[in-house]
Amino acid sequence: MQNTTLSKRKIMDANAPNRSTAIINGESSNVLNWDDVAFPWAYPRYKKMLANFWTPFEINMAQDIKQYPNLTNDEQDAFLKIIGLLALLDSIQTDYAGKVSDYITDSSINALMIMLAQQEVIHNHSYSYVLSSLVSKQKQDEVFEYWRNEPILRKRNEFVTNGYQSFAEQPTVEHLLKSIVYDVILEGLFFYSGFAFFYNLARNQKMVATSTMINYINRDEQIHVDLFVQIFKEVLKQYPEYDTEELASFVKETFITATELEIEWGRFIIGNKMDGINIQDVEDYIKFYANVRCNQLGYDRPFEGYRSNPLKWIKAYEEVDLGKSDFFEQKSRQYTKVNHVDNGFDDL
Repeated sequence: MQNTTLSKRKIMDANAPNRSTAIINGESSNVLNWDDVAFPWAYPRYKKMLANFWTPFEINMAQDIKQYPNLTNDEQDAFLKIIGLLALLDSIQTDYAGKVSDYITDSSINALMIMLAQQEVIHNHSYSYVLSSLVSKQKQDEVFEYWRNEPILRKRNEFVTNGYQSFAEQPTVEHLLKSIVYDVILEGLFFYSGFAFFYNLARNQKMVATSTMINYINRDEQIHVDLFVQIFKEVLKQYPEYDTEELASFVKETFITATELEIEWGRFIIGNKMDGINIQDVEDYIKFYANVRCNQLGYDRPFEGYRSNPLKWIKAYEEVDLGKSDFFEQKSRQYTKVNHVDNGFDDL
């Protein structure tokens, strides 16, 4: 089977319709009219992403600043290393989203990808915001270097970046599909033992502000996974010849390897060192989410059983509706108004 090359979206195509003819390798003027889009699922997702807008400045870190010195050494170590991991993954994700959007020939889906990339930038800012509130600049710089120096981190991170590299170097339909599998792993699996750590702190009334921010990020990542899953399915609908046993095997094997890497990281960073969180439950939780994500993509679950979440308590943190209620009342409702000095109008 010939591996179809992807064509980049044109900035403007006066000879093409506004409504795109395909999600990739299609024709579109690149003019976005939300009342005339090819994919009816795009606008509801746009509204949901828009409604979820937040910034780190909304989180009051005062209580966390007081509590951080009282965390155990193991808790502080895990806290910083997980932040370092998340910063690396979201940095990769910002760039990957931009590379994919270059080849999306539907202007509405491209708009969603731009919003996704912006949210990843906000996630990265949140990690800097947390660290700058809690530790010295020197320690903050060390945390942002962990991805270079921790062998377990490097191994799991390179697993994803190598998975993205083929698409970046040779953008074809096959490489796009496989890169989306790595994306779903990054956003829908590789964050989750880290999330569990922060939620367990919050359950013990520790570092609640940081956990609130993690919850915002968790909510965004769930939407991102959903968006990429939808793109994956639309590409296969457009190119059904790529929906092969080979792709199904690739998905299963890749998720199994990813699960092993995430479990290895969980054992290293959490182990049996944290009150209230059992490492076996975390491992089962990771396998559960591997099954969930494979099923979302439309493939068989790689792990027999693991059909329910073993960390029952975590649902209160993962599924809270932040649009209607404040997570532990941490979200500040005070928004900064830009004045004429700050916005630079005096320089015009």
